[in-house]
Amino acid sequence: MRRREFLGALAAPAFPQAKPRKKIAALSTTYHVRSHSDNFITRFLEGYWINEKYYPPPCDIVSLYVEQTHAADISRRLSMAYGLPIVGSIREALTLGTGKLAVDGVLLIAEHGNYPNNEKNQKLYPRHEFFRQVVDVFRASGRSAPVFVDKHLSYDWEKARWMYDQSRELGFPLMAGSSVSVTFRRPELDFALGTEFEEGLAVAGGWAEDGGLFHIVETLQCFVERRRGGETGIRAVELLQGDAVWKAADRGRWSRELLSAAAARGRKVTPGRPEDLVKRPVACLLEYNDGFKAAALALGGMAAEYLAAFRVKGRAEIASTLCYIPTENSNNFSPLVDSIARCFLTGGRDYPVERTLLTTGAVAFLMESGYRGGKRVETPMLDIAYQAPEQSYFARGEGS
Repeated sequence: MRRREFLGALAAPAFPQAKPRKKIAALSTTYHVRSHSDNFITRFLEGYWINEKYYPPPCDIVSLYVEQTHAADISRRLSMAYGLPIVGSIREALTLGTGKLAVDGVLLIAEHGNYPNNEKNQKLYPRHEFFRQVVDVFRASGRSAPVFVDKHLSYDWEKARWMYDQSRELGFPLMAGSSVSVTFRRPELDFALGTEFEEGLAVAGGWAEDGGLFHIVETLQCFVERRRGGETGIRAVELLQGDAVWKAADRGRWSRELLSAAAARGRKVTPGRPEDLVKRPVACLLEYNDGFKAAALALGGMAAEYLAAFRVKGRAEIASTLCYIPTENSNNFSPLVDSIARCFLTGGRDYPVERTLLTTGAVAFLMESGYRGGKRVETPMLDIAYQAPEQSYFARGEGS
């Protein structure tokens, strides 16, 4: 009995099982323990746990493409354990040697690996380049399939917009984003659609490349998209660094009171004055088209987890929560894998890809602002209006 069959026998199927089972192509930049490829692809191979419930593999990974291998690579061992073919190209992963699309979904995991940073401190992961090859197969085959892209769509706004537009033109479901927006919340803070927010703030550690800032901005966005009138897009952004961060707080551009409320939910927050603890503070200031303003802070030395706080009109108490990351087993990825599986099986999505598109654009122009020394960057291209779902999607329970 193969390992996949053994694990599958431990629990009843979590989803109605299609006959035949859906075939998924997995595309990876690099594959080692605790890499994003491990966090996503291995869960599709072995199944996953959410709280105390085991979910067997919902689909079958039938091909794997890995761009970079090294001494810590685990893809070859997983290939032997699961009888999983490792192929030499993205095209082959999608066509399975038939010359046309032969899979029902695509996992595109382009995070980690030996890739350079540009002058704006953006990591040049080849998400767009992988995606373009996927679309080439779709076009040549005359049909398409759902695609999940890990984290932001691209470091570059034009590339990201092209990816989104391709999904609309060809009519295939596109999912993207990170685990932080769908992980366990302590407490389970949520807002009804139409909530009148007055202020919003998210804070995390000091990873101030585009990948780190994306997590914080997306954490903010998954809450504030529920505000009255729906999402309207972002008018302008600024990225401040160093003393300019604290001066902005003194001028009321972000709220120290919200920061204190968010920090009070933390389990990995160092007590003390932020100015004394944080050596390289970063503030991302967002001004939305409807006039709403919010901030995302990277405060390494003070915070080491994802926290958020909000002031709501008519409520005296600030609402705050911890978006919990179980570091012992990375089970923050399980609810996202569960959601991706639903997309592959049904074509539906638990949250709008426009959230990721808007966050992708905001971070790209924030990095531009930082490159320009904190200059305000007008973003008329981010006029991305959408409505959040009636029911917020995130993992309920304590998490483990």
